[in-house]
Amino acid sequence: MNKLFQRISSALFLTGQIFIHLLQFKVYRFNTIEQMSFVGPASLPIALITAAFVGMVFTIQVAREFIYFGATSAVGGVLAIALTRELAPVLTAVVLAGRVGSAFAAEIGTMKVTEQIDALQILKTDPVDYLVTPRVISCFLMLPILTISSLVVGVTAGLVIADSVYDIPSRVFLDSIRNFLGTWDVIACIIKSAIFGAVVAIIGCNWGLTTSGGAKGVGQSTTAAVVISLITIFMFNFILSWLMFQGTGSAVIS
Repeated sequence: MNKLFQRISSALFLTGQIFIHLLQFKVYRFNTIEQMSFVGPASLPIALITAAFVGMVFTIQVAREFIYFGATSAVGGVLAIALTRELAPVLTAVVLAGRVGSAFAAEIGTMKVTEQIDALQILKTDPVDYLVTPRVISCFLMLPILTISSLVVGVTAGLVIADSVYDIPSRVFLDSIRNFLGTWDVIACIIKSAIFGAVVAIIGCNWGLTTSGGAKGVGQSTTAAVVISLITIFMFNFILSWLMFQGTGSAVIS
């Protein structure tokens, strides 16, 4: 438990370092572009597959109940709101944590235990500038793009199921989305995704930088980074949802 608190404190300190270095424009562009390719295009297939099945399953669960209560015209809107506000940003961030966050922790952790981090410092290269900042920037920029792509695929998959299985016309489905979904919903989705991306990158890099104990330590850091990333994503999701959508009344009607 003591080590966990030390790592959390280290992560907060690392976050401050990243902000300071970004304000000083200390960015390795080549590393950043390379990491953006790893985070974005390489993660796209699994993110889209996840979103497609989530959209189809959600439509199956919602459509049958809404049809029973005579609210067929609300199926598309409810799906769009659920995906935009919660499912798309959270599930895409979970995919990123499992694929990218673990890779960051394992790669940097291996560099730490094999003293490559020390070699960078001897060469007067700041590990935060060279290793951490490009990864944080990449996740911060690419996760919103992945999330919006997942949102489109999820809604499209839901549309296919609604039309082919429940005979809900595509026009009714799309009109429902236009009536229910607002600009703020999409903006909130992007904000959540950007924050989740930064969280995943910072935790993965920090757990890598604080690795010790050889190969066993690398494995433990990788596992811990994913677990802590998931918990933090859910915590931040609650906080952001509370700030963005709290209160009474209907956000849809307003």
